[in-house]
Amino acid sequence: MAGRTVPAARPDAAPASAPRPIVVKLGGSVVRSPELPAWLDAIAASPRPIVVVPGGGALADEVRASQRDLGFGDAAAHRMALLAMDQLAWAVAGLRAGFEVGDTEHALRRSLAGGRVAVWAPYTLVAGRRDIPESWTVTSDSLALWLARWLDAERCFIIKSVRRKHAALGAAGLARDGVVDAAFPDMLKDASLPVFLLGRGDREAFVASLAAAGDCACGATID
Repeated sequence: MAGRTVPAARPDAAPASAPRPIVVKLGGSVVRSPELPAWLDAIAASPRPIVVVPGGGALADEVRASQRDLGFGDAAAHRMALLAMDQLAWAVAGLRAGFEVGDTEHALRRSLAGGRVAVWAPYTLVAGRRDIPESWTVTSDSLALWLARWLDAERCFIIKSVRRKHAALGAAGLARDGVVDAAFPDMLKDASLPVFLLGRGDREAFVASLAAAGDCACGATID
């Protein structure tokens, strides 16, 4: 059944024989765009194990607006934004059979082991952690990197509704331009894995790279 969750459990290491997953972050702008079905089809067709990290989208924007109107602090806003991501995880998983929501490492790995696409609901793993600032400096961009490191992922793709022009991009410049969040450059250093930015027009290259036997790099390398 599309979108069903897996009970929370203690994190488990992946079996030694299991292929390392690929983390795919779908930006909130992508989730709200006409491009979403095609990206989901590409992910569903992947022969490689994929964990999807949806952005908070319009729900996270509503948290920002509510914070301005009501005046609650960043810690509360951070947790509300995590819950926005949880809700978008359910929305995304509900759009395709074989997509399954997971809120712990064990749940995500169990979905992958069953041949399903895992969709991450981050609140359970992230809320209250001391190593993740409870502020708007951290959004779904940085959390995708954090999860990729947590899962020992092979690589991470950041998909946005942008027109990519370059084959390599600096994380600091992307953060300065507002393409990714302020914590992203430091999180990238900690992640120590290949990270790529994909935009409009990159979907076919993404599909081809996932089907390739070897390296599945595509898009712009972020360093």
